[in-house]
Amino acid sequence: MSDRLSVGDAAPDFTLPDADGNDVALADLRGENVIVYFYPAAMTPGCTKQACDFRDSLDSLAAHGYKVLGVSPDKPAKLAKFRERDGVTFPLLSDPDKQVLTAYGAFGEKTMYGKKVTGVIRSTFVIDPDGKVAVAQYNVKATGHVAKLRRDLGLD
Repeated sequence: MSDRLSVGDAAPDFTLPDADGNDVALADLRGENVIVYFYPAAMTPGCTKQACDFRDSLDSLAAHGYKVLGVSPDKPAKLAKFRERDGVTFPLLSDPDKQVLTAYGAFGEKTMYGKKVTGVIRSTFVIDPDGKVAVAQYNVKATGHVAKLRRDLGLD
């Protein structure tokens, strides 16, 4: 497990395939504010709720200059099913080898149902136009997280 990122750190660059197998590179989004959130598994109840909350807030986030990227260890085919089933309108990226998850400190030991396990740590980062971490949130809740993030960013 890697160390966690803090505000002001350089955001680790990455290039990952989206649900259609097309590469999406964080470096291509320099000059923009980007919300990158990491979630454990497509089409599970909590991850669906979180993705739908981002989807439902996307117009408002975009109006304030934010793009959204969701990252999980799922393969592109599963992400495509998730996108279609739930009408997700932002890129869902595939990180099956968990290199990007690890670089962001979003993969490692966590407590689930009172037991220590190794897995995806639900996390959200806001990357500023210069590629620096502006917000780093770990162990976020799936439900209500987007509303809290909007408040934290002063968008509500």
